[in-house]
Amino acid sequence: MRADTSLSQSNAEPISLWDHSSEEPAYANPNARESRVDVAIVGGGYTGLSTALHGALKGLSCHVLEAAEVGHGGSGRNVGLVNAGLWLPPQQVEHLLGKTHGGALVRTLGEMPDYVFSLIEHHQIRCEATRAGTIHAAHAASGLRDLEARAAGWQALGAPVRLLSAEETAEKTGTVKFHGGLLDARAGTINPMGYVRGLARAARAAGAEISTQTKVLSLQKDGADWKVETDRGVITAGRVVLATNAYSADLWPKLAQSFTPIHFFQLATAPLGAEASAILPEGQGLWDTGKIMFSLRRDRAGRLIIGSMGSVVGGTAGLSRRWAERKLRRLFPDLGRLDFEDAWHGQIAFTPDHLFRIHRLDEGLYAPVGYNGRGITTGTLFGRALADLFAGAPEESLPLPISDLVPDRGRAVKTQLYRSAFLAKQAAESIL
Repeated sequence: MRADTSLSQSNAEPISLWDHSSEEPAYANPNARESRVDVAIVGGGYTGLSTALHGALKGLSCHVLEAAEVGHGGSGRNVGLVNAGLWLPPQQVEHLLGKTHGGALVRTLGEMPDYVFSLIEHHQIRCEATRAGTIHAAHAASGLRDLEARAAGWQALGAPVRLLSAEETAEKTGTVKFHGGLLDARAGTINPMGYVRGLARAARAAGAEISTQTKVLSLQKDGADWKVETDRGVITAGRVVLATNAYSADLWPKLAQSFTPIHFFQLATAPLGAEASAILPEGQGLWDTGKIMFSLRRDRAGRLIIGSMGSVVGGTAGLSRRWAERKLRRLFPDLGRLDFEDAWHGQIAFTPDHLFRIHRLDEGLYAPVGYNGRGITTGTLFGRALADLFAGAPEESLPLPISDLVPDRGRAVKTQLYRSAFLAKQAAESIL
Protein backbone atom coordinates (compact mmCIF):
# COMPACT_ATOMS: atom_id res chain seq x y z
CA MET A 1 0.00 0.00 0.00
CA ARG A 2 1.09 3.55 -0.64
CA ALA A 3 1.68 6.02 2.12
CA ASP A 4 -0.63 8.98 2.71
CA THR A 5 0.09 11.30 -0.22
CA SER A 6 -0.99 14.51 1.48
CA LEU A 7 -0.02 18.09 0.81
CA SER A 8 2.98 18.00 3.12
CA GLN A 9 4.91 15.46 1.11
CA SER A 10 7.84 16.28 -1.12
CA ASN A 11 7.33 16.91 -4.81
CA ALA A 12 9.18 13.67 -5.67
CA GLU A 13 6.39 11.50 -4.27
CA PRO A 14 3.04 10.95 -6.01
CA ILE A 15 0.45 13.41 -4.78
CA SER A 16 -2.54 11.23 -5.71
CA LEU A 17 -3.57 8.10 -7.55
CA TRP A 18 -3.89 10.24 -10.68
CA ASP A 19 -0.25 11.26 -10.46
CA HIS A 20 1.11 7.75 -10.98
CA SER A 21 -1.75 6.31 -13.07
CA SER A 22 -1.77 9.08 -15.70
CA GLU A 23 -0.74 7.99 -19.18
CA GLU A 24 0.38 11.56 -19.87
CA PRO A 25 3.97 11.85 -18.59
CA ALA A 26 5.00 14.36 -15.97
CA TYR A 27 6.62 17.54 -17.23
CA ALA A 28 9.61 19.11 -15.49
CA ASN A 29 11.44 22.20 -16.71
CA PRO A 30 12.95 24.37 -13.94
CA ASN A 31 14.36 26.72 -16.54
CA ALA A 32 12.80 30.17 -16.06
CA ARG A 33 15.03 32.90 -17.41
CA GLU A 34 14.80 36.64 -17.64
CA SER A 35 12.59 37.55 -20.58
CA ARG A 36 9.66 39.63 -21.67
CA VAL A 37 6.32 38.05 -22.50
CA ASP A 38 2.79 39.20 -23.23
CA VAL A 39 1.32 37.15 -20.39
CA ALA A 40 2.94 35.72 -17.25
CA ILE A 41 0.82 33.09 -15.53
CA VAL A 42 1.32 32.02 -11.93
CA GLY A 43 0.14 28.45 -11.43
CA GLY A 44 0.33 25.33 -13.58
CA GLY A 45 -3.21 24.02 -13.18
CA TYR A 46 -6.29 24.08 -15.42
CA THR A 47 -6.69 27.86 -15.42
CA GLY A 48 -3.04 28.67 -16.02
CA LEU A 49 -2.50 26.10 -18.73
CA SER A 50 -5.78 26.87 -20.47
CA THR A 51 -4.76 30.55 -20.50
CA ALA A 52 -1.36 29.59 -21.95
CA LEU A 53 -2.79 27.24 -24.56
CA HIS A 54 -5.49 29.60 -25.81
CA GLY A 55 -3.21 32.62 -25.57
CA ALA A 56 -0.45 30.94 -27.56
CA LEU A 57 -2.95 29.87 -30.21
CA LYS A 58 -3.88 33.55 -30.57
CA GLY A 59 -0.26 34.56 -31.05
CA LEU A 60 0.47 35.77 -27.51
CA SER A 61 3.76 34.92 -25.82
CA CYS A 62 2.83 33.17 -22.56
CA HIS A 63 4.96 31.86 -19.71
CA VAL A 64 3.54 29.63 -16.96
CA LEU A 65 5.41 29.75 -13.63
CA GLU A 66 4.67 26.78 -11.35
CA ALA A 67 6.19 26.52 -7.88
CA ALA A 68 6.05 22.70 -7.85
CA GLU A 69 4.96 20.51 -10.76
CA VAL A 70 2.18 20.74 -13.33
CA GLY A 71 -1.06 19.73 -11.59
CA HIS A 72 0.44 19.83 -8.09
CA GLY A 73 -2.56 21.68 -6.62
CA GLY A 74 -6.24 20.90 -7.00
CA SER A 75 -5.87 20.02 -10.69
CA GLY A 76 -4.03 16.81 -9.82
CA ARG A 77 -6.02 15.95 -6.69
CA ASN A 78 -9.72 16.29 -7.56
CA VAL A 79 -12.30 13.58 -8.26
CA GLY A 80 -12.19 13.98 -12.03
CA LEU A 81 -15.86 14.77 -12.65
CA VAL A 82 -16.40 16.93 -15.74
CA ASN A 83 -19.63 18.59 -14.62
CA ALA A 84 -21.82 21.18 -16.28
CA GLY A 85 -22.89 24.20 -14.28
CA LEU A 86 -21.99 25.43 -10.84
CA TRP A 87 -22.54 24.15 -7.33
CA LEU A 88 -25.85 26.05 -7.40
CA PRO A 89 -28.93 25.14 -9.47
CA PRO A 90 -29.37 27.24 -12.64
CA GLN A 91 -32.36 29.19 -11.37
CA GLN A 92 -30.41 30.34 -8.31
CA VAL A 93 -27.50 31.51 -10.48
CA GLU A 94 -29.92 33.66 -12.47
CA HIS A 95 -31.40 35.03 -9.24
CA LEU A 96 -27.97 36.03 -7.92
CA LEU A 97 -26.47 37.42 -11.14
CA GLY A 98 -29.59 38.58 -12.94
CA LYS A 99 -31.24 37.02 -15.96
CA THR A 100 -28.78 38.46 -18.50
CA HIS A 101 -25.46 37.60 -16.84
CA GLY A 102 -26.77 34.58 -14.92
CA GLY A 103 -28.54 33.08 -17.92
CA ALA A 104 -25.51 33.51 -20.16
CA LEU A 105 -23.21 31.96 -17.56
CA VAL A 106 -25.49 28.97 -17.04
CA ARG A 107 -25.68 28.36 -20.80
CA THR A 108 -21.90 28.68 -21.20
CA LEU A 109 -21.15 26.31 -18.34
CA GLY A 110 -23.69 23.87 -19.69
CA GLU A 111 -21.64 23.73 -22.89
CA MET A 112 -18.25 23.41 -21.19
CA PRO A 113 -18.13 19.60 -20.83
CA ASP A 114 -18.48 19.45 -24.63
CA TYR A 115 -15.59 21.88 -24.95
CA VAL A 116 -13.37 20.01 -22.48
CA PHE A 117 -13.96 16.72 -24.28
CA SER A 118 -13.32 18.42 -27.64
CA LEU A 119 -9.93 19.62 -26.36
CA ILE A 120 -9.17 16.10 -25.17
CA GLU A 121 -10.04 14.72 -28.61
CA HIS A 122 -8.28 17.42 -30.62
CA HIS A 123 -5.03 17.23 -28.66
CA GLN A 124 -5.28 13.45 -28.09
CA ILE A 125 -4.95 13.90 -24.32
CA ARG A 126 -4.59 10.54 -22.60
CA CYS A 127 -6.79 10.97 -19.53
CA GLU A 128 -9.22 8.03 -19.46
CA ALA A 129 -12.00 10.24 -20.82
CA THR A 130 -15.40 8.61 -20.30
CA ARG A 131 -18.53 10.39 -21.55
CA ALA A 132 -21.26 8.48 -19.69
CA GLY A 133 -22.62 11.36 -17.62
CA THR A 134 -22.65 11.92 -13.89
CA ILE A 135 -25.22 11.07 -11.23
CA HIS A 136 -26.20 13.45 -8.43
CA ALA A 137 -27.66 10.94 -5.96
CA ALA A 138 -30.35 11.74 -3.39
CA HIS A 139 -29.16 10.70 0.07
CA ALA A 140 -32.64 11.33 1.57
CA ALA A 141 -36.15 12.43 0.60
CA SER A 142 -35.07 16.04 1.06
CA GLY A 143 -32.24 15.47 -1.38
CA LEU A 144 -34.67 14.11 -3.96
CA ARG A 145 -36.79 17.25 -3.66
CA ASP A 146 -33.69 19.32 -4.34
CA LEU A 147 -32.88 17.23 -7.39
CA GLU A 148 -36.45 17.63 -8.69
CA ALA A 149 -36.01 21.41 -8.60
CA ARG A 150 -32.61 21.19 -10.31
CA ALA A 151 -34.03 18.90 -13.00
CA ALA A 152 -36.86 21.35 -13.70
CA GLY A 153 -34.39 24.24 -13.97
CA TRP A 154 -32.10 22.45 -16.40
CA GLN A 155 -34.91 20.91 -18.46
CA ALA A 156 -36.44 24.37 -18.92
CA LEU A 157 -33.17 25.28 -20.64
CA GLY A 158 -33.31 22.18 -22.83
CA ALA A 159 -30.43 20.42 -21.06
CA PRO A 160 -30.21 16.61 -21.40
CA VAL A 161 -30.75 15.83 -17.71
CA ARG A 162 -33.11 13.19 -16.40
CA LEU A 163 -34.51 12.49 -12.95
CA LEU A 164 -33.99 8.84 -12.00
CA SER A 165 -36.29 6.84 -9.77
CA ALA A 166 -34.87 4.95 -6.82
CA GLU A 167 -35.02 1.77 -8.89
CA GLU A 168 -33.22 3.33 -11.87
CA THR A 169 -30.60 4.80 -9.56
CA ALA A 170 -30.01 1.38 -8.00
CA GLU A 171 -29.55 -0.13 -11.46
CA LYS A 172 -27.02 2.49 -12.48
CA THR A 173 -25.10 2.62 -9.18
CA GLY A 174 -25.31 -0.92 -7.83
CA THR A 175 -26.78 0.12 -4.46
CA VAL A 176 -30.32 0.55 -3.12
CA LYS A 177 -29.29 3.23 -0.63
CA PHE A 178 -30.33 6.26 -2.72
CA HIS A 179 -33.81 7.76 -3.04
CA GLY A 180 -33.23 8.71 -6.66
CA GLY A 181 -30.75 10.62 -8.78
CA LEU A 182 -30.20 13.22 -11.46
CA LEU A 183 -28.40 11.92 -14.54
CA ASP A 184 -26.60 14.61 -16.56
CA ALA A 185 -25.70 13.25 -19.98
CA ARG A 186 -23.45 16.24 -20.76
CA ALA A 187 -20.92 15.26 -18.11
CA GLY A 188 -18.29 12.56 -17.68
CA THR A 189 -15.10 11.52 -15.93
CA ILE A 190 -11.39 11.86 -16.60
CA ASN A 191 -8.06 11.25 -14.96
CA PRO A 192 -7.65 14.87 -13.83
CA MET A 193 -3.85 14.77 -13.76
CA GLY A 194 -3.80 13.33 -17.25
CA TYR A 195 -5.95 16.21 -18.46
CA VAL A 196 -3.81 18.94 -16.91
CA ARG A 197 -0.62 17.37 -18.21
CA GLY A 198 -2.23 17.11 -21.64
CA LEU A 199 -3.07 20.81 -21.52
CA ALA A 200 0.59 21.49 -20.70
CA ARG A 201 1.73 19.40 -23.66
CA ALA A 202 -0.70 21.19 -25.97
CA ALA A 203 0.32 24.63 -24.64
CA ARG A 204 4.02 23.87 -25.21
CA ALA A 205 3.27 22.66 -28.75
CA ALA A 206 1.45 25.96 -29.39
CA GLY A 207 4.52 27.92 -28.28
CA ALA A 208 3.91 28.66 -24.59
CA GLU A 209 6.72 28.35 -22.05
CA ILE A 210 6.23 26.42 -18.81
CA SER A 211 8.71 26.56 -15.95
CA THR A 212 8.24 24.18 -13.03
CA GLN A 213 9.97 24.33 -9.65
CA THR A 214 9.87 28.11 -10.07
CA LYS A 215 8.45 30.09 -7.18
CA VAL A 216 7.12 33.59 -7.78
CA LEU A 217 8.39 35.84 -5.00
CA SER A 218 6.80 39.20 -5.80
CA LEU A 219 4.85 41.25 -8.32
CA GLN A 220 5.79 44.86 -9.00
CA LYS A 221 4.14 47.32 -11.38
CA ASP A 222 6.68 48.96 -13.69
CA GLY A 223 4.97 51.49 -15.92
CA ALA A 224 2.72 49.60 -18.29
CA ASP A 225 4.43 46.29 -17.44
CA TRP A 226 4.73 43.95 -14.49
CA LYS A 227 7.98 42.67 -13.03
CA VAL A 228 7.43 39.09 -11.91
CA GLU A 229 10.29 38.17 -9.59
CA THR A 230 10.96 34.45 -9.28
CA ASP A 231 13.67 32.48 -7.52
CA ARG A 232 15.19 31.89 -10.97
CA GLY A 233 15.02 35.37 -12.46
CA VAL A 234 12.68 38.22 -13.33
CA ILE A 235 10.01 37.95 -16.02
CA THR A 236 8.62 41.16 -17.52
CA ALA A 237 5.02 40.85 -18.66
CA GLY A 238 2.34 43.06 -20.11
CA ARG A 239 -0.32 41.15 -18.18
CA VAL A 240 -0.30 38.70 -15.28
CA VAL A 241 -2.78 36.00 -14.28
CA LEU A 242 -2.81 34.63 -10.74
CA ALA A 243 -4.13 31.16 -11.55
CA THR A 244 -3.73 29.76 -8.06
CA ASN A 245 -7.39 29.58 -6.91
CA ALA A 246 -7.57 27.63 -3.61
CA TYR A 247 -3.78 27.66 -3.32
CA SER A 248 -3.52 31.45 -3.30
CA ALA A 249 -1.46 32.54 -0.31
CA ASP A 250 1.34 35.02 0.32
CA LEU A 251 1.81 36.49 -3.14
CA TRP A 252 -1.39 38.57 -2.91
CA PRO A 253 -2.70 37.98 0.64
CA LYS A 254 -6.05 39.72 0.17
CA LEU A 255 -6.94 37.23 -2.56
CA ALA A 256 -6.69 34.29 -0.15
CA GLN A 257 -8.95 36.16 2.28
CA SER A 258 -11.80 36.25 -0.26
CA PHE A 259 -12.77 32.58 0.13
CA THR A 260 -12.85 29.81 2.71
CA PRO A 261 -10.51 26.89 1.97
CA ILE A 262 -11.76 23.36 2.59
CA HIS A 263 -10.19 19.98 1.93
CA PHE A 264 -11.69 17.07 0.01
CA PHE A 265 -10.08 13.67 0.61
CA GLN A 266 -10.17 10.47 -1.44
CA LEU A 267 -9.09 6.86 -1.13
CA ALA A 268 -8.63 4.37 -3.95
CA THR A 269 -9.00 0.62 -3.64
CA ALA A 270 -6.88 -1.89 -5.48
CA PRO A 271 -8.43 -2.94 -8.82
CA LEU A 272 -11.49 -5.03 -7.96
CA GLY A 273 -12.27 -6.82 -11.22
CA ALA A 274 -15.49 -8.73 -11.83
CA GLU A 275 -16.67 -8.62 -8.22
CA ALA A 276 -17.39 -4.90 -8.58
CA SER A 277 -18.84 -5.03 -12.09
CA ALA A 278 -22.32 -4.04 -10.85
CA ILE A 279 -21.00 -0.82 -9.26
CA LEU A 280 -21.47 2.14 -11.62
CA PRO A 281 -21.46 -0.32 -14.56
CA GLU A 282 -21.93 2.40 -17.21
CA GLY A 283 -18.99 4.46 -15.94
CA GLN A 284 -20.73 7.48 -14.43
CA GLY A 285 -19.20 9.44 -11.58
CA LEU A 286 -21.39 10.07 -8.55
CA TRP A 287 -21.78 12.55 -5.72
CA ASP A 288 -24.62 12.84 -3.24
CA THR A 289 -26.90 15.58 -1.91
CA GLY A 290 -25.68 15.45 1.70
CA LYS A 291 -24.52 18.70 3.27
CA ILE A 292 -21.19 16.95 3.80
CA MET A 293 -21.19 15.24 0.44
CA PHE A 294 -19.31 12.15 -0.63
CA SER A 295 -18.22 11.08 -4.11
CA LEU A 296 -17.72 7.73 -5.82
CA ARG A 297 -16.35 6.65 -9.18
CA ARG A 298 -14.29 3.96 -10.88
CA ASP A 299 -11.16 4.32 -12.94
CA ARG A 300 -10.21 2.37 -16.03
CA ALA A 301 -8.25 -0.19 -13.99
CA GLY A 302 -11.33 -1.08 -11.94
CA ARG A 303 -10.45 0.78 -8.73
CA LEU A 304 -13.19 2.37 -6.66
CA ILE A 305 -12.34 5.94 -5.65
CA ILE A 306 -14.41 7.24 -2.74
CA GLY A 307 -14.08 10.57 -1.00
CA SER A 308 -15.68 13.26 1.10
CA MET A 309 -15.09 16.70 2.55
CA GLY A 310 -12.17 16.90 4.95
CA SER A 311 -8.56 15.83 5.19
CA VAL A 312 -7.01 12.39 5.00
CA VAL A 313 -6.42 11.06 8.51
CA GLY A 314 -4.01 8.15 8.84
CA GLY A 315 -3.51 7.51 5.13
CA THR A 316 -4.47 4.04 3.89
CA ALA A 317 -4.31 2.49 7.38
CA GLY A 318 -6.06 4.97 9.70
CA LEU A 319 -9.37 6.71 10.28
CA SER A 320 -10.00 7.66 6.66
CA ARG A 321 -9.44 4.10 5.52
CA ARG A 322 -11.93 2.84 8.13
CA TRP A 323 -14.43 5.45 6.95
CA ALA A 324 -13.99 4.42 3.31
CA GLU A 325 -14.30 0.70 4.01
CA ARG A 326 -17.43 1.07 6.13
CA LYS A 327 -19.04 3.43 3.65
CA LEU A 328 -18.42 1.05 0.78
CA ARG A 329 -19.69 -1.94 2.74
CA ARG A 330 -22.90 -0.12 3.68
CA LEU A 331 -23.44 0.72 0.03
CA PHE A 332 -22.29 -2.63 -1.38
CA PRO A 333 -22.57 -5.33 1.31
CA ASP A 334 -21.54 -8.10 -1.09
CA LEU A 335 -18.06 -6.70 -1.67
CA GLY A 336 -15.24 -8.98 -0.65
CA ARG A 337 -11.90 -7.98 0.85
CA LEU A 338 -10.98 -4.35 0.27
CA ASP A 339 -7.38 -3.22 -0.02
CA PHE A 340 -6.64 0.49 -0.38
CA GLU A 341 -3.70 1.66 -2.48
CA ASP A 342 -3.82 5.45 -2.20
CA ALA A 343 -5.10 8.24 0.03
CA TRP A 344 -4.82 11.97 -0.65
CA HIS A 345 -6.61 15.29 -0.35
CA GLY A 346 -6.80 18.57 -2.21
CA GLN A 347 -8.08 22.04 -1.46
CA ILE A 348 -11.26 23.78 -2.66
CA ALA A 349 -11.98 27.53 -2.61
CA PHE A 350 -15.50 28.06 -1.27
CA THR A 351 -17.07 31.49 -1.66
CA PRO A 352 -19.95 32.68 0.58
CA ASP A 353 -22.50 32.50 -2.25
CA HIS A 354 -20.89 29.52 -4.06
CA LEU A 355 -20.24 31.69 -7.14
CA PHE A 356 -16.80 32.12 -8.61
CA ARG A 357 -15.20 35.48 -9.29
CA ILE A 358 -12.89 37.19 -11.74
CA HIS A 359 -10.91 39.93 -9.99
CA ARG A 360 -8.84 42.66 -11.60
CA LEU A 361 -6.39 43.28 -8.77
CA ASP A 362 -4.63 46.09 -10.64
CA GLU A 363 -4.28 47.24 -14.22
CA GLY A 364 -3.21 44.17 -16.18
CA LEU A 365 -3.39 41.82 -13.16
CA TYR A 366 -6.25 39.29 -13.10
CA ALA A 367 -7.23 36.53 -10.68
CA PRO A 368 -10.10 34.08 -11.22
CA VAL A 369 -10.98 32.38 -7.94
CA GLY A 370 -13.65 30.49 -6.00
CA TYR A 371 -14.41 27.50 -8.20
CA ASN A 372 -16.32 25.74 -5.40
CA GLY A 373 -15.25 22.28 -6.56
CA ARG A 374 -15.92 22.75 -10.29
CA GLY A 375 -12.38 23.41 -11.45
CA ILE A 376 -12.13 21.25 -14.58
CA THR A 377 -14.72 23.08 -16.64
CA THR A 378 -14.43 26.44 -14.87
CA GLY A 379 -10.65 26.62 -15.05
CA THR A 380 -10.71 25.69 -18.74
CA LEU A 381 -13.38 28.33 -19.40
CA PHE A 382 -11.65 31.13 -17.50
CA GLY A 383 -8.33 30.43 -19.19
CA ARG A 384 -9.95 30.65 -22.62
CA ALA A 385 -11.84 33.82 -21.66
CA LEU A 386 -8.74 35.58 -20.31
CA ALA A 387 -6.79 34.68 -23.44
CA ASP A 388 -9.59 36.19 -25.53
CA LEU A 389 -9.47 39.33 -23.39
CA PHE A 390 -5.71 39.71 -23.79
CA ALA A 391 -6.03 39.19 -27.54
CA GLY A 392 -8.41 42.14 -27.81
CA ALA A 393 -11.89 40.96 -26.81
CA PRO A 394 -13.90 43.44 -24.70
CA GLU A 395 -14.09 42.93 -20.95
CA GLU A 396 -17.84 42.49 -21.35
CA SER A 397 -17.14 39.19 -23.11
CA LEU A 398 -15.87 37.58 -19.90
CA PRO A 399 -18.10 34.82 -18.48
CA LEU A 400 -19.19 37.15 -15.67
CA PRO A 401 -18.47 40.76 -14.74
CA ILE A 402 -15.27 41.72 -12.96
CA SER A 403 -15.96 41.86 -9.20
CA ASP A 404 -14.37 43.72 -6.32
CA LEU A 405 -12.11 41.84 -3.94
CA VAL A 406 -14.18 41.48 -0.77
CA PRO A 407 -12.99 39.55 2.32
CA ASP A 408 -14.95 36.45 3.28
CA ARG A 409 -16.04 37.60 6.73
CA GLY A 410 -15.67 34.94 9.40
CA ARG A 411 -13.29 32.97 7.19
CA ALA A 412 -11.08 31.79 10.07
CA VAL A 413 -14.04 30.70 12.16
CA LYS A 414 -15.71 28.95 9.23
CA THR A 415 -12.49 27.14 8.36
CA GLN A 416 -12.27 25.69 11.88
CA LEU A 417 -15.97 24.83 12.00
CA TYR A 418 -15.77 23.03 8.67
CA ARG A 419 -12.70 21.07 9.73
CA SER A 420 -14.32 20.02 12.99
CA ALA A 421 -17.59 19.02 11.29
CA PHE A 422 -15.84 17.05 8.56
CA LEU A 423 -13.65 15.21 11.06
CA ALA A 424 -16.60 14.43 13.34
CA LYS A 425 -18.60 12.98 10.44
CA GLN A 426 -15.65 10.93 9.25
CA ALA A 427 -15.15 9.57 12.76
CA ALA A 428 -18.83 8.82 13.32
CA GLU A 429 -19.30 7.04 9.99
CA SER A 430 -16.15 4.97 10.52
CA ILE A 431 -17.75 3.17 13.49
CA LEU A 432 -21.45 3.03 12.60
